Amino acid sequence: MNRRTPSLVQAVSTLLTPATTAASVDGMPAPRMRVRFAEAARALLRETLFDAASDQLTERAWAEIRMADIAKAAGVSRQTLYKEFGSRQGFAQAYILHEAERFLAGVEQAVSEHLDDPRAALAAAIEVFLNLAAKEPLIVAIVSGEAGDGLLPLVTNRAGPVLGFATERLAGFLGDAWPGVPERSVRLIAENMIRLAISHAASATASVEETAANMAELFGPYLEGVLEASTED
Repeated sequence: MNRRTPSLVQAVSTLLTPATTAASVDGMPAPRMRVRFAEAARALLRETLFDAASDQLTERAWAEIRMADIAKAAGVSRQTLYKEFGSRQGFAQAYILHEAERFLAGVEQAVSEHLDDPRAALAAAIEVFLNLAAKEPLIVAIVSGEAGDGLLPLVTNRAGPVLGFATERLAGFLGDAWPGVPERSVRLIAENMIRLAISHAASATASVEETAANMAELFGPYLEGVLEASTED
């Protein structure tokens, strides 16, 4: 298991431990939020299965990996895996969305550190994405695999779940970061940045730093322009 997977005891204990809350006004302890054991166990199961799939992808192509292989690597039965995800395609979709969430968290952090310089924010975000993509087994499998793998359409198809999720998430964050920018503009930036970044991850023609700078040069003036227009309104 790779380093992202916590131990069973540690993970369940963390999820089940209620956070300390402030006392109520009358001096009595305020109610504490509790996580059901079933919810904590399910979250750990999914994380363990996704990590097992990542481990498998470091050794062979997605088309060669069976659900039974993932279940065995995770230490659960094949029936448990199918019960949770329904099918191989269902697992692949959930796995990609899980990794997309992790990638976008890194992208958002990069943007938040450069809010005073939109062009630098975009460059930092793209650089984070491309560096993560180069190291992540799932992304490597997607961009280097054949169409028959069934992974690439989940990412690039407009009707698929991943592109829509990533666009909505990034557009929402950009809108929060620069609230004056019209919604249409942030969606336009978000979708096209994601599509272009995926393309560069699949077929790099320059270094990560150069690619990030080039994409920021392309999208930066547009973002700066709509920001300037929003302050004049």
